[in-house]
Amino acid sequence: MKVALAPYPAYKDSGVPWLGDVPEHWEVTRLGALLRERGEKNDDLITTEVLSVLRARGVIPYAEKGNIGNKKSDDIARYKIVRQNDIVVNSMNVIIGSVGLSEYYGCLSPVYYVLTRRAADDDPRYLNAYFQSFPFQRSLVRIGNGILAHRMRIPMELLKLELFPRPPAIEQAAIVKFLDYMDRRIRRYIRAKQKLIKLLEEQKKAIIHRAVTRGLDPNVRLKPSGVEWLGDVPEHWDVVSLGRIGRFSKGSGGTKSDDVSDGIPCIRYGDLYTRYEFFITASRSFVTSERAVDYAAVIYGDVLFAGSGETLDEIGKSAVCLIKGRVCCGGDVLIFRPSREMSPRFLGYVSDAPQSVHQKSCMGRGVTIMHIYTDDLKYLKLAIPPLAEQAAVVMFLDDATANIDVTISHAKQEISLLNEYRTRLIADVVTGKLDVREATAVLPDDEQTESELLGDENAPVLDDEFEGSDADVDAELEEVEA
Repeated sequence: MKVALAPYPAYKDSGVPWLGDVPEHWEVTRLGALLRERGEKNDDLITTEVLSVLRARGVIPYAEKGNIGNKKSDDIARYKIVRQNDIVVNSMNVIIGSVGLSEYYGCLSPVYYVLTRRAADDDPRYLNAYFQSFPFQRSLVRIGNGILAHRMRIPMELLKLELFPRPPAIEQAAIVKFLDYMDRRIRRYIRAKQKLIKLLEEQKKAIIHRAVTRGLDPNVRLKPSGVEWLGDVPEHWDVVSLGRIGRFSKGSGGTKSDDVSDGIPCIRYGDLYTRYEFFITASRSFVTSERAVDYAAVIYGDVLFAGSGETLDEIGKSAVCLIKGRVCCGGDVLIFRPSREMSPRFLGYVSDAPQSVHQKSCMGRGVTIMHIYTDDLKYLKLAIPPLAEQAAVVMFLDDATANIDVTISHAKQEISLLNEYRTRLIADVVTGKLDVREATAVLPDDEQTESELLGDENAPVLDDEFEGSDADVDAELEEVEA
């Protein structure tokens, strides 16, 4: 199906600088004329279904966030009632996407605005899409003190004065149908790419695991390692604990406020936890020489372990420092310095290979935040080959994982571009820059499941046209030309 989108035939000035021209037949009205704030408190009509708002999922039961926290308190009588088709806005951080259309009856924290339609023929899904569009959220920066920040107050008395484009009701429905259609296809494409990334990451783990536990010779004689997750290893390899081939120390130092644009490379916990995989070849943070004396010193070949993590699988995430010269690290980092001659890159691979990740997960302690300590890590068991074999394994892994890393990077970039495309498409459609009436008229009347909209990779695909390759999905997207 070939669909070409074009502008409307005639426009008029909206009177709003950031909105620009709108289709000539659209009304431009104050938000307060479209929506009113719902005033019921929970003491007026008691309910215990506490709701929350997430960027990707909209309004959901608070329990589905994964942590109940203090929301199920005895004080929910002061919470606001929300009903189906109400639009919920977080007055403190709406610009980062805390807006959603409610499918539930329940109650919300007083920090939220609960808005309901004044006219029944206005489509709440169109109003919600406009709330979440980039142009409108940027306009809220102005009424929220003009600062694009995580927390900013959106006063209701100013919010209701914002001008709002209002297409005819039948056109609102067409816009919603078109955006739903495109959203399903974009999400389907993204799920396919996410599945590819997951498979590639599993393949990469398997390659690394075999190389650092069995070596490269398929005919080598093996011996029991004595460690369940190492299994059998080449009989000429040493199976040792980290504590027997080096020593540990703890990171220390100041805070991110010490950072400067250039200076002594400083490896911080946050970067170690989220940025590096196996190797640290460049630092994102720097401190002055004067401040560096208060930080722990790191040298080339040191392995840095994250001292905490959010899950057992992430605890003790590590990478080897491959930066030459003066380097330092901050707190919540554990430093291992080998006393035995080792290939630094082999040590980087083996310290965070799957069998090591499993061992570290068994050492983690804690409930909400997991911690690991040097007294635990010194018992981490590794299979260590002779130096020449370490170099051969490193050369093999560098080559074997390079193409996988490139493919993963390309897939992530494609996902990012698709998300950007979706954001731009929504903005262009809900502000009338593109006319979707003709396109919508030829769209199939497909139903969509909630699991599809949530991006569940296991969600059933209802459209037969989706049962093809990624190339088919690419072609589907290319057919809609803006």
